[in-house]
Amino acid sequence: MEAATRIPEKLFFRIGEVCELIKVQPHVLRYWETEFPMLTPHKNRAGQRVYRRKDVEMVMRIRDLLYEEKFTIAGAKRKLMSETRSPAARDKALANELQFDEEPESPLTPAQSSVSATPTGPSPASPPTSADQSASLQARIAIRVIKRELEDLLTLLNSDASIRA
Repeated sequence: MEAATRIPEKLFFRIGEVCELIKVQPHVLRYWETEFPMLTPHKNRAGQRVYRRKDVEMVMRIRDLLYEEKFTIAGAKRKLMSETRSPAARDKALANELQFDEEPESPLTPAQSSVSATPTGPSPASPPTSADQSASLQARIAIRVIKRELEDLLTLLNSDASIRA
């Protein structure tokens, strides 16, 4: 990706730095913040916008859609919404992606299967059940969600420190 290589190796950027990178005026960038909900730079204690690397990448993507690919604001918004889903939708998509190799469940509900099951003695050793696989999948999803939230918290905590330095 050419845009990622143009971004300097910094954690945080001020609005002027971002404007120089993408060659637009600050008022254009502030307008995009109102139009694109996925573009949300944080503000430091002084009220200045502080853009993280992912915010700068998003701004570059918006600029490419609007200026290079000639999308309208509404079209670019729809395109970005389809590219960047909400965390819950991403987790659901991840769950679907990770479950593609699981066996389909039986058509009986748990209540029906417990009623129709008859005790036949000890059962032979069986492979992990779908409940085990589901628990493992839920654990992986939970870990990824926690990781994402911790990264956001770390960015918030470090944003004021890097601006003062």
